[in-house]
Amino acid sequence: MEDNSIYQKTVRKDVTIEGVGLHSGKPAKLVIKPALPNAGIIFVRTDLEKPVTIPASYEFVTQTKLATTIGRDQAKISTVEHLLCALKLMQIDNAMIEVSGPEVPIMDGSAAPFCKAIALAGVREEVSALRKVAILRKRIEVRKGDKIALIEPSTRFHINARIEWNHPAIGTQSFEYTVGETDYQEVASARTFGFMKDVEALKKMGLALGGSFDNAVVMDEEKVLNLEGLRYADEFVRHKVLDAIGDFALSPVQVMGDVTLVKAGHEMHSELIHAIFSNPDNFEVVTIEEAIIEEESLGVLETNWAAVLQRTY
Repeated sequence: MEDNSIYQKTVRKDVTIEGVGLHSGKPAKLVIKPALPNAGIIFVRTDLEKPVTIPASYEFVTQTKLATTIGRDQAKISTVEHLLCALKLMQIDNAMIEVSGPEVPIMDGSAAPFCKAIALAGVREEVSALRKVAILRKRIEVRKGDKIALIEPSTRFHINARIEWNHPAIGTQSFEYTVGETDYQEVASARTFGFMKDVEALKKMGLALGGSFDNAVVMDEEKVLNLEGLRYADEFVRHKVLDAIGDFALSPVQVMGDVTLVKAGHEMHSELIHAIFSNPDNFEVVTIEEAIIEEESLGVLETNWAAVLQRTY
């Protein structure tokens, strides 16, 4: 789906999605509802005595271990990144998301079921409201050992991700995604993944009770255990890009920049977003119509992995 509209969008009608919570193993239900222009993405916990509204914003991120969790006033909603990725891929700027529990349904472990449900409901363009973007003014980086998350000024939103895993099925993988250029299905259907030994340990801790071969790629020490195998040879890094798109959807507005991720996950994505928006000198918010910038002046370049990995500061 081309992300080339200058106008904000919402869903045409209610979208109801039901599944299982990854950690609780209990039924989970959500309803995506149309929202007014400039409302953004708003979650609502509807199962509580008094419903709690939680904006889909980096400021409300409460946990980034294994998944991204947002919360407010003791209420939380976990594993929001796959749904947020789907909303971004389907160009939804404004929506009210009612969730009847502490988890977004895990579905098949990817964003594809959410994308399909949104596509069936339809998308409505709000011609009264222009989209806004954040134009990056400087290079910003988060680094922890050999893990890197950085963003550089650009006229596009582009992710270049690289992972390295000492496992025969994974190894070293790279994947690139660019808004408006990469077919959303190339990212949406990539599933989350994990190792059987970790799944067993998590279940003993009361976590991942809803995890199964139906909603994750599961591996032992040597191979993928799912009978159907992988959807892509590089499904692992594609899912990492999916996660990053979902996490970046927690930005106040779409960031224009070239993102490089090396072994990065939810925690570093969140820290990078915090670093961007913590200083108003880092960016300028404009409408897409106003964001007419010469591509050459910002120097959109291919990622030089050797330079990224060896550079010291």
